[in-house]
Amino acid sequence: MAANTRDIRRRIKSIKNTAQITKAMQMVAASKMRKAQAAAMAGRPYAHLMNRVLVALCRRTNPELSPLLEVREVKKELVLVVSTDKGLCGALNTNLLREVSQFTGPTSYVATGRKAVQYLARTKRELLADFHLKDSPGLLDTKPIFKFVIEKFLSGEVDKVSVLYTLFINTLILKPMVRTILPISTEELPKPEEPVEDNNLEFRYEPSAVEVLAGILPHYIHFMVYQMVLNARASEHSARMVAMKNATDNAKQLIKDLTLEYNKIRQASITTELLEISTAQMALG
Repeated sequence: MAANTRDIRRRIKSIKNTAQITKAMQMVAASKMRKAQAAAMAGRPYAHLMNRVLVALCRRTNPELSPLLEVREVKKELVLVVSTDKGLCGALNTNLLREVSQFTGPTSYVATGRKAVQYLARTKRELLADFHLKDSPGLLDTKPIFKFVIEKFLSGEVDKVSVLYTLFINTLILKPMVRTILPISTEELPKPEEPVEDNNLEFRYEPSAVEVLAGILPHYIHFMVYQMVLNARASEHSARMVAMKNATDNAKQLIKDLTLEYNKIRQASITTELLEISTAQMALG
């Protein structure tokens, strides 16, 4: 009996230590999530205005003049997979990497995040490059990724470039997304007939609309990649915060159950001892 209570006390102490760790990780993830969410949201107005400029440029120029808008027969596709370096973020990576199976044709991969690299190596898929990004990446940190994928497309090695990442909608809704970034699809841009604010706003281009289009398209692709990475980071920290909160709550419930079991065992032990003492006194009397 004594050994049993000692085991339960040991388990309660161990679980309390684990709960302290998961609680601390939850607080850290919450802090990082707020920063990552703010960074992801801050770029959306800029992306919206850039979309409007591109729509106006495409209306004034011939899109076929830009190789980045050229739609080709897809003989080979390049997929950029944006995952996490660490685990403990629930089913985030599982849900994301499950989407890899939808790419059935000839496909090459580029990865950011250790989890994607490990998965692609384990499933024996063609991994051309992997990039390491810091926890809070800036626009310049994603430039090597952008340059790599755009060079592969312009050289003709691949005919299509897509990005597989997790879209941050809110703390509880994180959605795996596949988005094509090359060739740039004008269908994904706001339609000219859609009502927007400042309908009387007119853009002037110097030196010409064609040259401005050629200059803005690479920047647009780079910014798209950056925004997807920021969404993936916000999703990672959000998923980790929720996972650690669930772990902490489960640990507290387990401590409560073990404490109840410990008290029942002690109560039974005390009752047994009292009965033995009473029986002994009756026998002596």
